[in-house]
Amino acid sequence: MRGAIKPRQFSKEHALCRSGERKRHCTRGVKRGQNRARRLELKLCCTSSSGNYICNISVLGSPFISIRKPHFSAARQKQYVKNPHLDNMEEDILYHFNLGTKTHNLPAMFGDIKFVCVGGSANRMRSFAQFIHQQLELPGDADHIRDICEGTDRYSMYKVGPVLSISHGMGVPSISIMLHELIKLLYHAHCCDVMLFRIGTSGGIGLAPGTVVITDKAVDSFFRPQFEQVVLGKVITRSTELDKDMAEELLQCSTELHDFPSIIGNTMCTHDFYEGQGRLDGALCSFSTEEKLEYLRKAHEAGIRNIEMESTVFAAMCGVCNIK
Repeated sequence: MRGAIKPRQFSKEHALCRSGERKRHCTRGVKRGQNRARRLELKLCCTSSSGNYICNISVLGSPFISIRKPHFSAARQKQYVKNPHLDNMEEDILYHFNLGTKTHNLPAMFGDIKFVCVGGSANRMRSFAQFIHQQLELPGDADHIRDICEGTDRYSMYKVGPVLSISHGMGVPSISIMLHELIKLLYHAHCCDVMLFRIGTSGGIGLAPGTVVITDKAVDSFFRPQFEQVVLGKVITRSTELDKDMAEELLQCSTELHDFPSIIGNTMCTHDFYEGQGRLDGALCSFSTEEKLEYLRKAHEAGIRNIEMESTVFAAMCGVCNIK
């Protein structure tokens, strides 16, 4: 198993502190643990291993971080979605979350959310939520936090104070479905100033295992910073550029940590785990070891430092919805 994150791996030594204006956003709407919430954002990135921030920790590769910070105006919640049909719907059902606008009071349930952390593994996201529960010193037993999506077997969701921890499965299709419903959830709950993070494992290119890669750009298998979505038979191309200022800020914050190195680099998103990532041990393999190494060499020259399977759609959807 690659980069499995267990509860004991989360420690206070992994905490990162941020400074400046964005710190103040962390405390809005937080009742208990207000001061600790200020340190929360960068804990998210390092305790798990990936994020918009994307932070990944892998036995064979490296952790990585991608950053998406929402930008809002006075009509801030209106910027979450880009679908004119939603306002004309009598009810919006978030099928895979087992939530809906008629069956649940979404503003009451989620209106105080300031941080959303998503990762592939349901168990990992539960462990992460338990860790955050302890760090914020919230009341109740961290072992008894409830899976809000327990009525469905697609995703798991845990709310811990101002933090939402959600699993998204593996690959672009799975995280894409989750992101559609998550963004609509934030919209219906009238959330604002939310930070989005993707937490997961990745394979490193030319890096020591355990290195944290802060994603500069999410690129496809052709090393292009774009995501192609087929809609009604037409290809729509969306940018996967990430917030460079935030990447630099995270790198600066990482200097306070000495347990692992951190760098800024590009993250490549592939369509599968085996052939798409040049592995020689899949059921199918149409290339030689030499061809694999040549491709990885070119990837490294293009600034790519790690490989995973979700970053392009994550960056593209957040960008279109003004989550920067």
